[in-house]
Amino acid sequence: MQFKIRNLSELSLHTDYRWDSGYLSREPYKNENLKYTPIGNTLTSSDYGISVKMNEDSIGTKIYRMNEISDMLCNRNISKYTELSDNQIASYKLKDRDVLFNRTNSPAFVGRTGIFRKFSDEDIVFASYLVRINPNPEIVTPEYLTAFLNTKYGIIDIKRRARHSINQSNVNLEEVKRIEIPLLCNQLQNSITLSFNKAFDSIQASEAVYNEAQTLLLAELGLAKWQPKQQLTFVKNFSDTERAERIDADYFQPKYDDIVNAIREYPCGWDTLGKLARLKDSNFNPDAETEYKYIELANIGSSGEIVSCMVAPGEDLPTRARRKVAAGDVIVSSIEGSLESISLITEEYDNALCSTGFHVVQSDVLNSKVLLVLLKSIVGQLQLKKGCSGTILTAINKEEFSKIAVPKIEEKKQAEIEQKAFESFNLRNRAKDLLEHAKRAVEIAIEQDEQTAINWLESVS
Repeated sequence: MQFKIRNLSELSLHTDYRWDSGYLSREPYKNENLKYTPIGNTLTSSDYGISVKMNEDSIGTKIYRMNEISDMLCNRNISKYTELSDNQIASYKLKDRDVLFNRTNSPAFVGRTGIFRKFSDEDIVFASYLVRINPNPEIVTPEYLTAFLNTKYGIIDIKRRARHSINQSNVNLEEVKRIEIPLLCNQLQNSITLSFNKAFDSIQASEAVYNEAQTLLLAELGLAKWQPKQQLTFVKNFSDTERAERIDADYFQPKYDDIVNAIREYPCGWDTLGKLARLKDSNFNPDAETEYKYIELANIGSSGEIVSCMVAPGEDLPTRARRKVAAGDVIVSSIEGSLESISLITEEYDNALCSTGFHVVQSDVLNSKVLLVLLKSIVGQLQLKKGCSGTILTAINKEEFSKIAVPKIEEKKQAEIEQKAFESFNLRNRAKDLLEHAKRAVEIAIEQDEQTAINWLESVS
């Protein structure tokens, strides 16, 4: 048994009189040669996001959620919208280099922090479970603050301050302000900022190449300029509803027929996903003492990458960790609202486990990268959305998933699409390395000294 002894008088040093052992016993390591200050002392402003109803119909203003933060950057692909007044937009509009902190979620993801880089003139706001914190760049740059909160020392301090309930944790804004950050020298902070800038440029290049892959796919199907239209009225036969065993109007929207008809007219042929791919839906029972990598919906980035995972023995995994995946598999979210969460399983995650909230699929007809691009494109997303059903938790089941129409894309075109996807993944991995190097440099400064951190960062940049 491990224990620490604390004096009762120490409780008064914290405004909320914290006495829980997790808070009192998990103080992060500090370098006595560095000067520290509470994050609150470095801020010029801080505020909570807006609590509003969201939609996926591109109506209103784009809104960031926790899902849009990965690898210390705010993603550029946003799937949710909200209708706001001009005053609300002005209050919650994100600005270049705003730092967003996820204050509430499951224990594994509370504290996720990323920096927003403005990529268009479009207004984007942020949701209520995010906190925006803006440091004075003459004291702490936004990039350094982001890197520090993602280091093991920042994470330890965040986790110990979190308040836990059955399903989630919460860290309020005042707790974030109390976290102490070392005041590193300008040279090191500027080098960290440069790494973030290079990473952002690499991600922009990655997305451009990925869009080329998607354009190649859509052009091959004659859908490069096609846009779906939501019709207010249309006519369907009663026999159609009998055959589908559904009567909800959206299921029969003509836009879905347009997609399927385009695939059926593809010269090289087509078939359903269930016939062209293997759907792996058998349950796997993890061994209690064996350690596994576990992937859930929140681990999937906007461009099809796995940004992180839980690593734990089988006895500590959630009950939904029941799908075993292999390199080359494509995992597809079944949950409406997260249908864009689709990823390729790389060698790094071979034999990992994923949530039963995913469909796991692999095909001998379509290359895995091509299948990924297809399902993330409008061709796949509309069919996935059409197939969703349910009340409390709307999702696409195995039967509807198997019905998705898939073109038998000729091998030469598949090779072109695969190459573009491969280039995109490499550029994104380069960005991830740059950000990891920035974070590691902060840890080296804390563990050793600033000059050693500067020298190391220069050697790997």
